[in-house]
Amino acid sequence: MLLCQWRKVDSYGYRIAIPAFSDWPAWREGLVAAGLVIGIIVVPWLAGYHLYQTTLFGLSPGLRVPENWALLVPYHLFFVAIPEEFFYRGYFQTRLNEVFPRKFLVFGVPIGWGLVIASLFFAFGHSLVTVRWWHFATFFPGLLFGWLREKTGQPLAGALLHAWANVCVTWLDTMYGVI
Repeated sequence: MLLCQWRKVDSYGYRIAIPAFSDWPAWREGLVAAGLVIGIIVVPWLAGYHLYQTTLFGLSPGLRVPENWALLVPYHLFFVAIPEEFFYRGYFQTRLNEVFPRKFLVFGVPIGWGLVIASLFFAFGHSLVTVRWWHFATFFPGLLFGWLREKTGQPLAGALLHAWANVCVTWLDTMYGVI
């Protein structure tokens, strides 16, 4: 807030506040946008995950359930996805859009280099705590989360998709015996 006052910009332009639970239109907009993307990607994504685990690692799914499975959704939504998306897409991508104009259209949504740069930082940020060989791959869902931010004008839809993806990966990794 103080930084926005110092820069003489309107802090409400960043739209990085979590909507009130009673703000049904904001939650509905985020859920519909995330739900449409999930509906489009879920079958190829699950098929790809299955082929990845079975072909490369010889693993097969079992009837395993993640530990603390009831806490997966609230944990990934409120402690992982919302904070990450509200920083990388709500603040960082918005600031980058001030520097790099959105001059490309992807499925009718104007995007710019701000989305790509924010996604690169998002992928890099995953390796700050623990380095894993696959962290570079978080760049690609980051592009999708950023596209949702541009489509809806706020980061909530990307946060909902991000939480869904994290919960699904945790559940699938448990089923295939990865964790």
